[in-house]
Amino acid sequence: MFYDLQGQANLSPIVGMLVAAVRENNARLRSITEGMSQEEVDYKGLHRDFNSTAQLIRHLAVVDLNWVFRIKGQPVPPAMQEIYGPMIDERNRIPMIHGVPRHTLMAQYEEVMNMLEEACVQLTDADLARVVTFGHDNEKQATLRWGLWHIADHSRYHQAQINLLRKWFRTS
Repeated sequence: MFYDLQGQANLSPIVGMLVAAVRENNARLRSITEGMSQEEVDYKGLHRDFNSTAQLIRHLAVVDLNWVFRIKGQPVPPAMQEIYGPMIDERNRIPMIHGVPRHTLMAQYEEVMNMLEEACVQLTDADLARVVTFGHDNEKQATLRWGLWHIADHSRYHQAQINLLRKWFRTS
């Protein structure tokens, strides 16, 4: 197998490299969750006090959806908020997800990935320096360059949690 972060021809070089990193991590997420039963997708650890794989996949989709619309310079449309839900619940936690099949969660996440690529086609490498706000109260600032890197990095972070949940599930 050959690995590279070569971007697509319709993306500028740096944008393409960052999107390739996002896509590679999304493929890795798909791979590590392949074959999970619904019970495992909903598993929250031995004491039911961790976020489930379902919650983590939905969380990644919601965070990335918000970045798509930051790139576009638009708010997330209410119809999209209805589908994907909020970033956090009333207790400032990742919202509970239960009984949603892995394939549904991943298909919805794939829609976000497609929207991301569509938004990035419009970006030049110079656009990556544009500063946007983010955070639960838009209290933070970052460049779009950082935002695209963050999408890939954030996915890897939660993939480690999913791998741990899988290990615990197999031994419980």
